[in-house]
Amino acid sequence: MSDGQQLRYVRAPVPLVFPSEAEVPESKRHLKLRTLLYQLLDLAFAKQAAIGCDQFVYWDPTDPKACLAPDAFVRLGQPDFLFRSWKAWEHGAPHVAVEIISDSDERDRDWEAKLSRYRRLGVTELVRFDPDAGEQALRVWDLVEHDLVERELSGRLAASRCLPGYWLVCEDAELGPSLRLSHDERGADLYPTAAEASAQRVRELEAELARRQP
Repeated sequence: MSDGQQLRYVRAPVPLVFPSEAEVPESKRHLKLRTLLYQLLDLAFAKQAAIGCDQFVYWDPTDPKACLAPDAFVRLGQPDFLFRSWKAWEHGAPHVAVEIISDSDERDRDWEAKLSRYRRLGVTELVRFDPDAGEQALRVWDLVEHDLVERELSGRLAASRCLPGYWLVCEDAELGPSLRLSHDERGADLYPTAAEASAQRVRELEAELARRQP
């Protein structure tokens, strides 16, 4: 075929639109809980993973309705970059996804529908955090033989299969129960947000200056 010859088709293509945002009501507590989680994941892993927070995640290039919007997700193996939405056929499925249950969720019915979608997406580790569920606040599903299977947990602590650390529920002075990631099982060495890391550095510098004073 010569360079100047144009290809002709029997019909015009039908473009598919994959939205990058939607208007969804969100409580202030939910916003702060997911922002806290995003900030600590971003600080800890942005050099080695793409980090998402409430962006649409698509897994079927033929169906724009086949999507989820995790409160946080992590795809290991590449530095973070700016993206409007996440298409699994281009970048791979997230390794970790986190859902924070809000007051607007119908906890049982909505969750079963989401769980079915996460199975189709193919995440390796799915973390569900419900701040109002007491001892059941933390639940984790793992990809086992191409199926998402809930893990048996004792208490509000779970080792992450994908990230170096432990998911645990901590009490925050403002927010109450909050989902955190810790280097240790006791939560003594939490992954910090940027603000927490800065405050810790200031305290260390002040302590160092105090030691140097006669």
